[in-house]
Amino acid sequence: MSVSSIDRDSDAEMFDLAPVSLWIEDYSGVRALFDEWRAENVTDIKAYLTANPDRVRRCSECIRVLKVNPKTLELYGARDLDHLMANLGQVLRDDTFKSHVEELAQLWYGQTSFSSNTVNYTLTGKRLDIQLSGRVLPGHEQSWDRVMVSIEDVTERESVRRDLLDSQNYAFGLFAHSPVSLWVEDFSAVKRLVDDLRARGIEDFRVFTDVHEEFVSRCMSEIHVIDVNSRTLQLFGAADKKTLLHNLPRIFRDEMGPPFREQLIDLWDGKLFQQREVVNYALDGTKLHLLLQFSVLPSHEHDWSQVQVALTDITARKKAETYLEFLGTHDVLTRTMNRSFYADELNRLERKGPLPVTVIVADLNGLKAANDELGHAAGDTLLRRAGEVFESLIEKPASVSRIGGDEFAVLLPGTDAVVGEAVLASLKELIEINNQFYPDVPLSISTGMATSRPGDRLEQVVKRADMKMLHAKRMYHLRSSGNRRKTGAA
Repeated sequence: MSVSSIDRDSDAEMFDLAPVSLWIEDYSGVRALFDEWRAENVTDIKAYLTANPDRVRRCSECIRVLKVNPKTLELYGARDLDHLMANLGQVLRDDTFKSHVEELAQLWYGQTSFSSNTVNYTLTGKRLDIQLSGRVLPGHEQSWDRVMVSIEDVTERESVRRDLLDSQNYAFGLFAHSPVSLWVEDFSAVKRLVDDLRARGIEDFRVFTDVHEEFVSRCMSEIHVIDVNSRTLQLFGAADKKTLLHNLPRIFRDEMGPPFREQLIDLWDGKLFQQREVVNYALDGTKLHLLLQFSVLPSHEHDWSQVQVALTDITARKKAETYLEFLGTHDVLTRTMNRSFYADELNRLERKGPLPVTVIVADLNGLKAANDELGHAAGDTLLRRAGEVFESLIEKPASVSRIGGDEFAVLLPGTDAVVGEAVLASLKELIEINNQFYPDVPLSISTGMATSRPGDRLEQVVKRADMKMLHAKRMYHLRSSGNRRKTGAA
């Protein structure tokens, strides 16, 4: 046996034993078609084949399979070459068009090898993701009558890749279309600053930030925003991400400093998931109350290079809470404090002062007559006007409360009788001014004032003021003698 015959036998044995699918094919018919098309002045083969799918089919029909190895029969579930060739239409279908165009284009432009990632199918219909490589064998470059094609089954790898891509798309979809504002931020520069403090021997971070407030501001300036979702743009009234990121100082301002400091303290203490209420601002200046949830993303705990911040708009809830709190301490009609607040404040002043405390008890004159003659709306208007007068009269820490249907109490902590008399004089002036705007239904208030003395209980002071108010009330009725248009503070 000659050396060449031994080589041929060895080649045939290696072909049959190869662990990947191998095909020997005759592409001479494709070469002849290419020559025809070049004669017809075809230049852009991709555009030509894409526009004429039947030309791709002609190329496929011109390719003759001469031989396949056993691995090919095993891969496609064929008994033999004839069985495979009889069912080749089941193998090459659906997703193969685009990749076949790419293979033909590589040959058209003078390459003697080609490759693609494509899809085939077994004879039982199972999808195969394959990596195809072809090469015109040496000595056959002019005719293309011997081309070896190798096919590697990469279905498992591609399935993993598709699953990963699906997972990424799913995660991105959750991020992009979340009903809450989501931010992905880079805190790595903040991590370096914090680690530097530890290296310098800082142990109490809260005390350090008490002394070095500028450190908190510096950390805030070192945060890099990587991405935000569409809900974020909607929440803050930004047209696009560029507009939002350019205006971050308008969003994070004023009340943001203290909660961010607490956030840094938590990070210092190793709390990588945090939750707190904060205040931000929309670009139009609207104040936003938000529930902030902060989390260092998994696998980034060592450098904080990716953290997620979720912001839930709780502005409506905070307004409702504020209103409920307002209702708990205020009289809705007059906008003054209510009796509950008055009782608590009286007890607080009893315990903590400051002393002396001056108390003014006031009673609205003519409310019943206004209700009986003009209706309750007129009476409510008188009460609201009284509330407006008292609101103009005092400033904190003084307070005015509606403690009965037509009765009010003014508490003046740290105020002696001289100042109390001055307050009463101001009240009289304010009533006169108010009546200039409402000449038809004048406002009139009877008052009594008392100032605490050493050893007094405030209940006693209130009683003295109440007695003086009742005396003023009787004098008002005597003077009025039925004239309901009398004005002023009695």
